[in-house]
Amino acid sequence: MAAAINLIVAFLRQLDLGVNEGEVSDDAFLPGLRITAGQIVFDRHKLRWPGDLLHEAGHLAMTPAARRGTLSDDLAGQPADAHAGEAEATAWAYAATVALGLPPDVLFHAGGYHGQSQALIATYGAGVYPGAHGLSEAGMALIGEAARAQGLPPYPHMLRWLRE
Repeated sequence: MAAAINLIVAFLRQLDLGVNEGEVSDDAFLPGLRITAGQIVFDRHKLRWPGDLLHEAGHLAMTPAARRGTLSDDLAGQPADAHAGEAEATAWAYAATVALGLPPDVLFHAGGYHGQSQALIATYGAGVYPGAHGLSEAGMALIGEAARAQGLPPYPHMLRWLRE
């Protein structure tokens, strides 16, 4: 688990997404993780699922840069931005999982996704990518014919990791 955490944190820092280790209270919306002013704070000793770092980073990455710093804690109550919902955050996190060479169950862990982790592993593993259309619409990835026409690899390859 420590190796996955270290790999994910290094990746997120390379993207200039704020991620800091610190104390996280037991009442956080996810065990060992919170978002404060657009920064991820995680408690290595309380974090149960390293993949949660990627999913929450997906929310930050898919939020337009001008609003990213306003996000805090449970993002469900935040104003919605086009292409910055759960599906897009999940698709972003899956692309990051692939780029990092992590197995899909790091992201789609048994403790998340409302009991649908195995279904999501099968869906993404079959090349069906919920949320990828939103990444394409945001100019962050190419799908289908658009990728073929430009001679570029399709999603889960990312053209860029952060929304402008």
